[in-house]
Amino acid sequence: MKGLILILGFSLFWLTACAQEVPETATQTEAESNEPQVIRVSKASFKTILDANPGVTLVDLRTPTEYNGEKIGDAVNIYFLNSSFGLEISKLEKDSLTLIYCKSGGRSSRALSQMYALGFTNVRELEGGYMGW
Repeated sequence: MKGLILILGFSLFWLTACAQEVPETATQTEAESNEPQVIRVSKASFKTILDANPGVTLVDLRTPTEYNGEKIGDAVNIYFLNSSFGLEISKLEKDSLTLIYCKSGGRSSRALSQMYALGFTNVRELEGGYMGW
């Protein structure tokens, strides 16, 4: 009987100790996180952001020919596949809101990675690109 009580007591102690050792998972909201906010947004969201921020930096990543045909608002053209893309995009304010788009989303998706690596912290990409606009 003493052995059974000892085993039960030890088991209870061990279960209690193990439960205390399990660390709680901390969660962070985007606002609390130091991670850059690089987000792909729908056409409606992109338009809302654009309308609410008249001085926002808007970047068209398409070829100069595509850009000269039609563009969104007052977008500046920084062609993603140009060898000087990194240099040109780095001239922009890295902490300011920046909206980007390309033709269908392929180039802008890759540009997001590069912009993140260059230290941009607040970028929104138009989902589906200009074709979705």
